[in-house]
Amino acid sequence: MPDTSPLDTIIPRIIDHFAEKNAARERALAASRTLIRMSANSIRAVHRGELEKARAMLDEAKAVRDEAVAALAAHGDIYHAGFLHDAQKEYAEARTTLALLSGGAIPSPEELGVEYAAYLNGIAEAVGEMRRMILDRLRAGVYEGSEELLQAMDDIYSVLITIDFPDAMTGGLRRTTDQTRGILEKTRGDLTMAIVQRRAPKGP
Repeated sequence: MPDTSPLDTIIPRIIDHFAEKNAARERALAASRTLIRMSANSIRAVHRGELEKARAMLDEAKAVRDEAVAALAAHGDIYHAGFLHDAQKEYAEARTTLALLSGGAIPSPEELGVEYAAYLNGIAEAVGEMRRMILDRLRAGVYEGSEELLQAMDDIYSVLITIDFPDAMTGGLRRTTDQTRGILEKTRGDLTMAIVQRRAPKGP
């Protein structure tokens, strides 16, 4: 009977494989959390009017995104586990928010380096940030640019409703699109009311 079993060589290989996979997961998870935090901070900077600061944050966040993607390059099962999708979605939302609120064009998924499902959910969530900006402007009595933002919100929604694929493929886009419709309708109503009141003749 042999002194060694085939398992003596098989099991160490399996352990090494899982150790490498776990290390990659931990690196990508940490980078994803950082990417989410930096994206959220950049959106806050945009709403404060600190556009250059927001842009610098997102340029730094791009390297973090690259780090997360690279860590999982050889581990497709973990790449699609969900946390990287969420991080890419937040990054796409932040980039889209910065672009639209600074008068730019919506970036493409290729420009952002994110998966299509994360991109679609990200631009959908940017609609909520545009609503926030419109309401902030209305409260301040500033109407300039609000109708253009509403149009950008409408453009995004009009595209989203054409995407009709299973949620497992789109990252739950159907629910996000439904939420986007509600945000758009409320914002249209709020802006219309504000414009009507502004144009109404003042009393004696």
